[in-house]
Amino acid sequence: MISEPELIGEFGPEHTAEAVGDFDRKPASGRRRGHGLLWAAAGALTASAIWATAVFAYGDGVTRKPDPRGYRVDGRSCSAMQLKALTASVGKRENAPALGPGRIEHPALNQVRCFMGLISEEGVETYAKGWNVYAHVGLTVELYKETDPRSEFEAREGPSALTDGEEKRPELVPNLGDRAYLLVEDGEGTRLSVLDGAAVFTLTVSAAMNRAEAASDEEPDEWPDGPAPESFNADMISDMRDVMEKLKTA
Repeated sequence: MISEPELIGEFGPEHTAEAVGDFDRKPASGRRRGHGLLWAAAGALTASAIWATAVFAYGDGVTRKPDPRGYRVDGRSCSAMQLKALTASVGKRENAPALGPGRIEHPALNQVRCFMGLISEEGVETYAKGWNVYAHVGLTVELYKETDPRSEFEAREGPSALTDGEEKRPELVPNLGDRAYLLVEDGEGTRLSVLDGAAVFTLTVSAAMNRAEAASDEEPDEWPDGPAPESFNADMISDMRDVMEKLKTA
């Protein structure tokens, strides 16, 4: 008999969000009946794990409004985009957080898009002389008011989602909202997506190298390597926690 399903716990960065079993042990010696019971128990555990994943991703079949968890999303939400950790890593703000296009205020959904530019300090030769780092940071916050966003979030951000025909490899971030995924895409930067009740948060960072002082109008022979996308992971998680806290107490 399959036991009552429970939500799957957090996975470390080395695992994707899949059920992990331990079925490679040799069965103990004894009568054939014991061997059958062992495999029956293993099957029950596997079914329970799959059932638990389905309950998280698709709900339990009962229609209910999502829990807003105290979040407020409106035209003033971009002020929560302080990005103290990322700013300290890159250098300084190039501009204040600004409201971007794509704002929605609807009985079913509120959505805002914000952006900010960060730039390395002048005279600080972190990567190469005569060059500075520019980071574009985007924040999208969605508050669902009629439908539960869990299944959509899992389909869009989880390990089963596809990008350009290639399977993504997001990392499941523990202890951040109800579910959080961090994805580093080659040439595209890093995306941190968080589901917390009725709210979905998406923070993106892409960095590039710019010439600080152009010696001539000619294009440089080589562009120096900028910061590795992974170097911003911890800062993004820290800043995301701050954004979530500020929007909950707004």
